[in-house]
Amino acid sequence: MAIRKFKPVTPGTRHKAISAFTEITCSTPEKSLLQPIHKSGGRNKQGKMTVRNIGGGHKRMYRVIDFHRNKDNYTATVKTIEYDPNRSARIALVVYADGEKRYIIAPNGIKVGQVLSSGPGVAPEIGNTLPLSEIPLGTVVHNIELRPGQGAAMARSAGTYAQLTAREGNHAILKLPSGEVRMVLTACRATVGAVSNADHNLESYGKAGRSRWFGRRPRVRGVAMNPVDHPMGGGEGRASGGHPRSRKGLLAKGFKTRNPKKTSKKFIIERRKK
Repeated sequence: MAIRKFKPVTPGTRHKAISAFTEITCSTPEKSLLQPIHKSGGRNKQGKMTVRNIGGGHKRMYRVIDFHRNKDNYTATVKTIEYDPNRSARIALVVYADGEKRYIIAPNGIKVGQVLSSGPGVAPEIGNTLPLSEIPLGTVVHNIELRPGQGAAMARSAGTYAQLTAREGNHAILKLPSGEVRMVLTACRATVGAVSNADHNLESYGKAGRSRWFGRRPRVRGVAMNPVDHPMGGGEGRASGGHPRSRKGLLAKGFKTRNPKKTSKKFIIERRKK
């Protein structure tokens, strides 16, 4: 996973830094695992814009990802490592011993031809999925379930991982990518290793046009608006706009928005770092 920088031949390439895609082994996706994606452009069923700054973008097909990894008693061989336009991580096409093909989130360091397994009693090696009760303490994991059988919900984006720090009764204690320390049932499954494409955070689009390819339209700052349009708008000259808040007046940057009565609060040992 290397970052490719460009000579400043044009204004768009001056600050451009993108992935070198050296780990990609195939450019055509598996047809049987593709589904169409409907784009809303931020509009609801009445055609009214309900979410701003969304629209356009390159046409995509959705790659069906296996977040459950529940095909036990079968080994799977990594056939290709591919680019997925719908997520920051790389994906891997695996073929099971009975011929079934599935896409999984590619762990860091995975190679074509590598054999993967899932289920209880599996060796805790990179790419294997097993219950948290059987993973050694201190192991780096990703694709973690919140409820047994639900499918992976945490640590799925590029370069992320959580660390299994302890076990207490039926719960495992995990330190998450955000810094939060929380309890998860030991019956939940996780995949050993970190997620691929760890250099994703070093990428720089270089020009506004590349954001448009991803379907992101320009965003106007609140302080640049009039008072009728935004709580932070108006003022003489370049006024700061007061305390940062959203278009609807909800405070930001320090104001706590999490519901204190949320059920999952009892599973959180330490909140994420500010």
